Formats: sequence, structure tokens, C-alpha cells
Amino acid sequence: MATQMDERTLDIVLDVKVKVTVQLGSCQLPMREVLALAPGSVVQLAQNASDPVGLYVNEKLVAYGEVVVVADNFGIKITELVGSIKPVL
Repeated sequence: MATQMDERTLDIVLDVKVKVTVQLGSCQLPMREVLALAPGSVVQLAQNASDPVGLYVNEKLVAYGEVVVVADNFGIKITELVGSIKPVL
């Protein structure tokens, strides 16, 4: 059971901005290939198109999801939460 103090403390942190990042994939390239990158270059990632992407909050993995398109923008549909993170409703 939450107390008034707990609710006020939670209200304070709910407005704190955090960095949210989605990692689509990664690869390793020799420096020679990195230096040769130019507009139009294609970098092949080690992941398959059907693999889930990682959702990071302040560089900590918190969920996996699928890439979706929403009104001509990319988004992520959460498919799995990592660890014991529980959404606050």
C-alpha cells in the first residue's frame, strides 16, 4: 500500500527525462571499411530482419520489440520486458 510520501516521491521522478534508444543491430568492420563509408554505402548488420530490436533506457536494456511504421515514422512495438521491470499505470 502506497503512502502519500511514496506518491509524492513517484510524482517527482515521473517527469525526469531519460534517454531512450532502440538498437536495430550491430556489426564489426575493419577500420579500412569504416573510412571508406560514404553516402549510399550499405552496412550489413549481424541481425536478421525478423530478430527483435533492443529498447534501452539510459543505456540499460529494458525491453525487446518489433520495428513498426507509424504515420511515416519508425516506432517500436514492445514484445517482451527484460527482468523485473513493471510498468506504472
